[in-house]
Amino acid sequence: MKRTRIDWIKLLGAISLSSLAAVLGSTATVSSVTSWYPTLNKPWFSPPNWIFGPVWTLLYIMMGIALYLVWEKGYTKKNVRFAFWLFVVHLGFNAAWSIVFFGLQSLLGGLVIILILWTLIVALIRKFYRIARTAAYLLVPYLAWVSFATVLNCAVWLLNR
Repeated sequence: MKRTRIDWIKLLGAISLSSLAAVLGSTATVSSVTSWYPTLNKPWFSPPNWIFGPVWTLLYIMMGIALYLVWEKGYTKKNVRFAFWLFVVHLGFNAAWSIVFFGLQSLLGGLVIILILWTLIVALIRKFYRIARTAAYLLVPYLAWVSFATVLNCAVWLLNR
């Protein structure tokens, strides 16, 4: 088995880039999680608020590692550059969901954003799979969580229309 050296600067850069969405999104989330969100009607399957932080932290790290694995295949390659920028665009929608759902307190707007995000994650997994399969596999839990979050967002919207 071929052993490769880890480019720690690039790995930390990829994880930091991924975490940027968390930082941007959290600016809109912090106050609403304790004030507005508790006042909403939620479905029976809504998890406790404390679960979101650890889950998202792990997912952002996995997303960063996935990006690193693709980036390591050579940014000069057209498919790698495309995958890298698709990742960046998807991060924008990831951050936008928190801003729209929590910051603007728009349940329907959040649903629209998360549906676009879900589609982008599927496209990202397909693109990453062609470049570095492990990178694609690292995004599967993220897709599962966003799928759950999409159902939750839809249910909250329906219960609060």
